Amino acid sequence: MADEKGTHTVESDSDRAEALNRFRSATSIAMTPELFEKLYLSPQSKVKGHLRDTFGNPTPIALVGFLMALTPLSCNLMGWRGASGGGAATIPVYFFQGGILMTLGGLLEWVLGNSFPAVVFCSFGTFWLSYGGVLNPSFAAFSSYAGVGDDATEGLQTTGFNASLGFWFLFMGLLSLVFLICSLRTNVAFFIIFLTLTIAFGLLTGAYWAMAEDFTGNAHFSHKLIVGAGASTFVTCLAGWYILLAISLAIVEFPIQLPVGDLSNVIKARSIRER
Repeated sequence: MADEKGTHTVESDSDRAEALNRFRSATSIAMTPELFEKLYLSPQSKVKGHLRDTFGNPTPIALVGFLMALTPLSCNLMGWRGASGGGAATIPVYFFQGGILMTLGGLLEWVLGNSFPAVVFCSFGTFWLSYGGVLNPSFAAFSSYAGVGDDATEGLQTTGFNASLGFWFLFMGLLSLVFLICSLRTNVAFFIIFLTLTIAFGLLTGAYWAMAEDFTGNAHFSHKLIVGAGASTFVTCLAGWYILLAISLAIVEFPIQLPVGDLSNVIKARSIRER
C-alpha cells in the first residue's frame, strides 16, 4: 500500500514537471516577435539556453527605477509648486531607486542575452548614481571649486564647475542620440524616450555653459533652458509610464493590451535583408 502511494506521488511529481516543461516550451514558441519586443524593448534574438523561460522579465524593474528618479526631477526642473535645487531633495532616490534598480535590471538583461536594453539600463543606472554623487556634498563635486575659506556652495557658481558639468550632459546627449538611432528597431514609445532625452541633455548643456560664461548675467536665460529640459524629460516620463503599463498588462495577460508601436518589422534586420 505504501509502495503504491509512493509510486503515485513520484508519477504525480513527474507529470507536473513534464507539464511545466511543455508549458515553457509552448510559451517560448508562441511568443511573437512583436510581443518579445514589447516585453524586452529589443528585437528578438537567438540565444543559447532557456534562461528567458526560467527567469522573470527584468525590464519593468529598470523602468520603475528610471521613472521614479526622472519624474520628480522633471517636475523639479520646471519649478512646479516651488520645487528647486536641481533635485537635491531626492538624492537618495537617485541612488536607491534610479541607480540600483536600473543597474540591476541592466545586468539581468545581460544575463538573458538582451544586449541593447542591458547597455541602456546600465548606462542610465550609473548616470543616476553619478548624478546623485554630483549633488551629494560628501563627493566634493562642487565644493572642490570653492575658494579656500569659502562656503562649499560657492563652487556651484564657478566657471570651472558649470563648464565641466556641461560637458558631461553633452556626452550624455550624444549617448542618447546613439540609443535614439538604435531604437528605430524597437518601438515608437522607446524612440520618443530617447528623442526627448537627447533634446533635454542638449538644453542642460546650454544652460550650464551659459552659467559658466556669466553666472549672474545669464541666470534668466539658463533658467529658461533648464525649464525646457524639464518639460522635455516630462514627455520622456509620459512615454516611459506608458511602456511600463503596456509591459505590465502583457505580463499579467490583462484582457486589454496597449500597443507600443512596434518598429522591428518596419526597419528590417540586416540578417533578413541579406537573405
